Amino acid sequence: MHINAKKKMLRDPWLLTGGILFFFFATASIFGSAICPHDPSAMEFTPLSSPCAVHPLGVNDCGQDILAGLICAVRNTVLFGLTCAAVSLCIGVLIGLTAGWFGGIIDMLFMRLADVLLAVPAIMVLILISALFQPPPLTLAVILALLIWPTISKAIRAQTLIVRESPHVRAAVQMGAGNSYIIFRHLLPELFPLYLIGFSGKCRMAMFMEASLAFMGLIDPGRKSLGMMIHYALKYYYLDVWWNWLLPPVLCLSLLIMTVTFIVISLEKMLDPRLRENFGESAV
Repeated sequence: MHINAKKKMLRDPWLLTGGILFFFFATASIFGSAICPHDPSAMEFTPLSSPCAVHPLGVNDCGQDILAGLICAVRNTVLFGLTCAAVSLCIGVLIGLTAGWFGGIIDMLFMRLADVLLAVPAIMVLILISALFQPPPLTLAVILALLIWPTISKAIRAQTLIVRESPHVRAAVQMGAGNSYIIFRHLLPELFPLYLIGFSGKCRMAMFMEASLAFMGLIDPGRKSLGMMIHYALKYYYLDVWWNWLLPPVLCLSLLIMTVTFIVISLEKMLDPRLRENFGESAV
């Protein structure tokens, strides 16, 4: 049964495509200095030079190597997305489990707080905070995580209400197991599929928001970002630089979001029985 599940995973086109793209970006981020040895911040080349063997994507208007900047920007965007997704997942799981297990006034307070945050446009809050206080990007990632955890917590809470009525959990309660034992021994492991889906979804959202803020010039201009590269390249769209300066960051941002989307679709297909049926696959 497990072998069949692995075979189906390996044949899943969504997972294969997402995995290949993930491997590509991970390799570029980890071995970026070996791929392009230039310092992404160094202004030591002839501005607006065309692509050549030394500079595969050319040089920008500040005399910086575009490929080195692109690799650094991908790394920064991915780090922002992973940080935001990890923090929002921790908060969402903690609150969802607590609300679902204890219920009562605790459940009501947490869920009303989640309802309020769901009504707040996160991007507007980030724009105001960035413009007024100019915090470091990782601080912005944490602030964004504090705004977008409610969807994860509501999914975790709903599933917790189901699992808490299952026979093995009720048996543990009757045998005198404490709250912390049941939460960490039974509830936390059983809800693991929801963590993967929640983490992937928040990572995709955070990367897009980071690029949007950088495009608007609300993130440190000394920090490389895909959004900032797009912003600067647009100033020279009338020159013949769009394909080597504007297109690469647009393509990378699109592929990063597609990578996470493909993995999310694949995970949902594998972990949600209703979706497996819709895709014409039998539950394994």
